[in-house]
Amino acid sequence: MRNPRVINLLREELSAGSVVTDTHALTPFETDGLTAIRQKPWVVALPETVKQVRAVLRICREHRVPVVTRGAGTGLSGGARPLADGVLLTLTKMNRILEVIPQARVARVEPGVPNARITEAAAPFGLYYAPDPSSQIACSIGGNVAENSGGVHCLKYGLTLNNVLGMTVQTLEGDELVLGGKTLDAPGYDLIAAMVGSEGMLGVVTEVVVKLLPEPFAKRVLLAAFDDLRRAGDAVAAIIRGGVIPAGLEMMDALAINAAEDYANAGYPRDAAAILLCELDGTEEGVNADVGIVRGILDEAGATGVRIASEEADRENLWRGRKAAFPAAGRMAPDYYCMDGTIPRRELGDVLTEIAILSERFGLPVANVFHAGDGNLHPLILFDSSKPGELEKAEQFGGEILKLCVARGGTVTGEHGVGVEKLDAMCAQFTDTELDQFHRLKAAFDPEGLMNPGKAIPTLARCSELGGMHVRGGALPHAGLERF
Repeated sequence: MRNPRVINLLREELSAGSVVTDTHALTPFETDGLTAIRQKPWVVALPETVKQVRAVLRICREHRVPVVTRGAGTGLSGGARPLADGVLLTLTKMNRILEVIPQARVARVEPGVPNARITEAAAPFGLYYAPDPSSQIACSIGGNVAENSGGVHCLKYGLTLNNVLGMTVQTLEGDELVLGGKTLDAPGYDLIAAMVGSEGMLGVVTEVVVKLLPEPFAKRVLLAAFDDLRRAGDAVAAIIRGGVIPAGLEMMDALAINAAEDYANAGYPRDAAAILLCELDGTEEGVNADVGIVRGILDEAGATGVRIASEEADRENLWRGRKAAFPAAGRMAPDYYCMDGTIPRRELGDVLTEIAILSERFGLPVANVFHAGDGNLHPLILFDSSKPGELEKAEQFGGEILKLCVARGGTVTGEHGVGVEKLDAMCAQFTDTELDQFHRLKAAFDPEGLMNPGKAIPTLARCSELGGMHVRGGALPHAGLERF
């Protein structure tokens, strides 16, 4: 129920222009990267300080108004989709790097700081921040915490969870939680692990302490071309089995290769069925040894060609093509639906083959570009939403891919979160007992249920209606995009 008094109270607490209610001005906030789901918020609040965040939460608590927290809006699962009767708490104005402490190799930042800016601030000290999503120029560290984002270097250096040492969180009840700190360990329960990936359902992160790493002495990137998708997938498992942990190990199929090449001119072989990008870093001696091992594995796996980039410009060019794959897909079709499932590495070859079969069955092209090293798939299903039934067909195709991931011992999401997109799929991934524990954890932080309601965790009634419980490896309910 909309209460006009809430807007007046927000305007009393926030700066001029930081409370948005005009219909046209609300349009940019009606969706995140999952553009198939749109909803204009009732009001957008843009705080600039922690005090203002606490004021917004207090007003919402007192008037029982739901709150959705938003960063840069680059998420791909609808996690920041606003509510028609709620406040969209947008943290982009809280974008200061508070301090970089090179001796401790940490940085303390506000949630609205773009991911790439952290490395820019740390670079003069020979340091960098490892997680690097493809959207790192735009995506915010607060959003990365909410979704537990990864990137091309997550194989060796971990996801956001593995690179956050501390955070400050504001709860709806008015408490300020200081979790972790500037050291590698802290006393008490590991609540950082609960908060990272919680999709704004437990509290609002207003400060983050991230771990910085020293720039490696040496780097090499190997580009391996394959004439068969399955062989490329099998080569990924062979590299890890060979005892080498690359800094990054990415894979692209023919459709993604040519789209990226058209867009970024990265020097990819257009006639390849698939390519692997394998980055090795460390000491000069260690990297040279690993290059020899990986080169031998790739040759044995059937690579038709291997190119080694040792100069910084060449390495950056190869990664530029990979990171341009998502925007490049927009040139192949009017719309694409980006999936995010994870499977064991040993299953890559078979799963990619089955996705190709599904592509034929649904009559929709799919471009595969993903974090092969940790089995995190990002199939891009190409379609045209202006054609009747194509969106629904893309959703069904995506549901089949998630079903395949679960059946092969994987998960329904790797780094994009659940949001509203994968609520149905969660019913197949988890049992009723497990989902009940999720709800209990949320209730411990948000007893009123006002923080990002309806996201990430399906109700037990919903799962019961879908018949999706206790079916790991079995039937998956339709995982389409729910309309609200």
